[in-house]
Amino acid sequence: MNYENPLIVQGDRSLLLDVHAPLAEECRNALIPFAELEKSPEHLHTYKLTPLSLWNAASAGFSAEDAVNVLNKYARYDVPQSVVAWINEVSGRFGKIRLVEVPKTKDDEEQYLSLQAQSEAIYKEIGANTAVKKMLGAGDTKNTYLIKLTDRGTIKQLLLEAGWPVKDEVALTDGEPLEINLKTQTSSGAPLVIRDYQTSAAKALVGDKGPGTGFGTIVLPCGSGKTIVGMQIMDMLKTSTLIITTNISAVHQWIDELLDKTNLTADDISEYTGESKDIKPVTVATYQVLTWRPDREGPFPHFSLFHERPWGLIIYDEVHMLPAPVFRVVAELQAVRRVGLTATLVREDGCEGYVFSLVGPKRYDVPWKELERDKWIASAECIEVRVDLPDYKEIDYAVAGAREKHKIASQNPDKLPLVKQIVNKYTQDKILVIGQYLEQLAEIAKELGAPIITGKTPTAERDKIYGDFRKGNIRVLVVSKVANFAIDLPDASLAIQVSGTFGSRQEEAQRLGRILRPKERTSRFFTLITRNTVEEEFSSNRQKFLAEQGYSYRIVRYAQGEDL
Repeated sequence: MNYENPLIVQGDRSLLLDVHAPLAEECRNALIPFAELEKSPEHLHTYKLTPLSLWNAASAGFSAEDAVNVLNKYARYDVPQSVVAWINEVSGRFGKIRLVEVPKTKDDEEQYLSLQAQSEAIYKEIGANTAVKKMLGAGDTKNTYLIKLTDRGTIKQLLLEAGWPVKDEVALTDGEPLEINLKTQTSSGAPLVIRDYQTSAAKALVGDKGPGTGFGTIVLPCGSGKTIVGMQIMDMLKTSTLIITTNISAVHQWIDELLDKTNLTADDISEYTGESKDIKPVTVATYQVLTWRPDREGPFPHFSLFHERPWGLIIYDEVHMLPAPVFRVVAELQAVRRVGLTATLVREDGCEGYVFSLVGPKRYDVPWKELERDKWIASAECIEVRVDLPDYKEIDYAVAGAREKHKIASQNPDKLPLVKQIVNKYTQDKILVIGQYLEQLAEIAKELGAPIITGKTPTAERDKIYGDFRKGNIRVLVVSKVANFAIDLPDASLAIQVSGTFGSRQEEAQRLGRILRPKERTSRFFTLITRNTVEEEFSSNRQKFLAEQGYSYRIVRYAQGEDL
């Protein structure tokens, strides 16, 4: 028992972190690999141990013993034995069911895999699973089943839902060879510097190229160079690659980066979007084009892209945005090396388990504050400014439904003068004004005399505006949620969030990430909230992400006409 320690471990597997204790920050970093943040009020942050958090940790080499040691080291009181037993039992499930290859004979019409259970009890539990058993055939050794190669992803998904993560040790196909090499110098002549953590992340994914390697998820902050990690994996595997990302601007950024930092030429790379549908050895597509279909109940015609070439690698950029329909295809593509790149594994639809079983478990993670300490990403100050709702809006708000309440609060007209005040105060910063509602953003852009980018902005115009911002021709840019993901604006140093998506932690991660490219000055992240409305409730959920990554934030009460 040590009253100076910051952590209280409770029998329900919740962890209370006293943020004022001397070792609080060190403890928070130690919890990141295996615990999930649930609540983050001022004094005690609540983490939860879950099976998925422990299995992700185990897949990255973080054992049950490591987790228990962290709890014992930082616990204020004795760690309940029931929690230790649960951690050992749940973590120990990872690896007790394995998928291994079955050599194909000349008489086999179809390729089969062996699903191997460590014990007879597990074997019988698998066989009793109604959803799974129809895909099982008799194995040729004790406690094994045969499954079709085409059922590989579905089996993994169903068994994860049943509480049994499958350790997939089937070798992956090499795909079409392609000589991809990172340059030592970029096209501008500057040296290409690969950071240690980027190399570690790529190696964690590729492994020795043997069974059980070549698939998984890399979790790194926005601005830390996930694209470099993806290109390094391409360099290591030297194979035809399909890259899927969030929007056309991100497609163009990937192509520019590949041309700038690898030996690939324009003849090797194509885009597959609503505007162009070429397929080359390296093809960069959008999730949007893949999930387009002529009618709501019909097939997805562009899913054929996954089979157009013998891809040796698929990169799912911003994998937390992977649309649910694509999981169907991903389940079929278990023989292809694949990597998910993301700043946060949080998914608003609760499909983290699909990412784990179908794209792959977390292979590499690093605390944001650790990269900030090493100057790889910018330091940031997070400020929430609370504004009153004008009197004439109060009745409208009181009688509105839930969604309309959010809209009224988000579009509070008293936010506009506050935006102008911040823009005029921080004259040395390059500023992004980010929001959800297009009418609100259009009014702000008009008042500021600033360009605006929304989903309706033509691609050529969008790319030109982004380019002008990077060159310094534009100091203030107004953007809708299309700029949440995969947009590289390295000089942005201040963001003003005027409205968001119902308390999305995922969105908070991405928006903060827009200003974290390394720079000498401290970046500032302002969020404008309407006081005493649903926005306060949603903002507390978004703040979980900031607290999870170690960012402190201050709350400012603002009255009309005051200086901020």
